Amino acid sequence: MNEDKNYNMPWLCDKCKRELVLKKVKVRYLEGNFEVDLPKCPECNMVFIDEEMAVGKMLEVEKELEGK
Repeated sequence: MNEDKNYNMPWLCDKCKRELVLKKVKVRYLEGNFEVDLPKCPECNMVFIDEEMAVGKMLEVEKELEGK
């Protein structure tokens, strides 16, 4: 059985059906302000935060900010 998984498929906005584009986004998290590149809908400006970002990098930032 040949499973051809295309992991390079673009993410689409569920509301607008437009392809998300990587843009600098201002993120506020635990009293910290950051600018990060995240997939964003060019029409409605909804931002997509994937699981890796949510439970990985955000957790790192949370731990660093709590340590201050």
